[in-house]
Amino acid sequence: MPQDHAPDIHQAGVNAGASNGILPCQQIEALIDAGRVGLSAPLISGQIQPASLDLRLGAKAYRVRASFLPGSKRVADKLGDLSLHEIDLTHGAVLETGCAYVVELMEHLALDDDISAAMNPKSSTGRLDVFTRVIADHVAAFDQVPAGYHGKLYAEVCPQTFPVVVRQGSRLSQIRFRRGESITSDSALAALHADAQLIAGTRDDTGALAADIENGIALSVDLTGGADGLVGYRAKRHTGVVDVDAPGACRVADYWEPIHAGDKRRLILDPDQFYILASKEAVHVPPTHAAEMVPFNPLVGEFRVHYAGFFDPGFGHEAAGGSGSRGVLEVRSHKVPFILDDGQIIGRLIYEPMAAAPTRLYGRDIGSHYQAQGLKLSKHFAL
Repeated sequence: MPQDHAPDIHQAGVNAGASNGILPCQQIEALIDAGRVGLSAPLISGQIQPASLDLRLGAKAYRVRASFLPGSKRVADKLGDLSLHEIDLTHGAVLETGCAYVVELMEHLALDDDISAAMNPKSSTGRLDVFTRVIADHVAAFDQVPAGYHGKLYAEVCPQTFPVVVRQGSRLSQIRFRRGESITSDSALAALHADAQLIAGTRDDTGALAADIENGIALSVDLTGGADGLVGYRAKRHTGVVDVDAPGACRVADYWEPIHAGDKRRLILDPDQFYILASKEAVHVPPTHAAEMVPFNPLVGEFRVHYAGFFDPGFGHEAAGGSGSRGVLEVRSHKVPFILDDGQIIGRLIYEPMAAAPTRLYGRDIGSHYQAQGLKLSKHFAL
């Protein structure tokens, strides 16, 4: 919708209070009502999360020669040069491992000058090892659109381990909207932790709950496991396909090898193998904040952790049924084998205030598959 004919967004309620921070679900709904988020099909149930909006694949996928950023061009112009063939997603299609695909999304943006957006894979997408990023016209970065962006959105989809079935309307990515800048300093994070106990499970020499806070709050890997000693899963190669829209349709044993704790409480990551592990600490995201997991210092090891790093308000929140929700870690080693030891720092959580308290919380008000989780595979797998 042209900006000149869009409803007054102030009347729609998205600027009520005009606080900086991540926009909650009710303000996302106001963006949609005001035409700032355009839809090529009506919203579906569950598409709006407490602090994010699920993005849906459109009707056509393009197999491309390589990943790309549009730079000064439109994505459609780059597709004209790089597309190898077109795939109809109307009734579903298989996306193969090791291939790159670009799909126009069913949502597009006409943002105000004080609202920007960031995207990331959904939790289930990351746990399938489907490398997914969003690209936008004339934007020289993945998963980011600047304040005031008007244009289309596209998903780049690259299955790494399992071939996947997707279709028009499949939801692989989510978008969150931010007004202004709202950086949480280490001192503010420490105060929030003292008040709301952001992580639990690690204690210092005095018995107090410990928190390593420096550019975020540290999470470490659990290689001790529970009573059964299970600490993680390693993905199998050459498996069947996974339908991203079919929860519980795949047997765990057909796709994953369980990993149990060893005497030395360590794990050697094989190069280019995909692992699901869990954090030693339980994570709490209070209703006033959202959180994002960012990779730890790459100088400490050639591995990547957590492709899907966004935690909604209410994750692990006791009032929302999530007391003791550990972070699930999606881990891949690059180029060389790498040893992880129990308790080794593997990522950091960045907390960011909400622009307003969401009217729905993760776990309490939506059907949240990963609330109160320990070590857990994606919703597609069942025993």
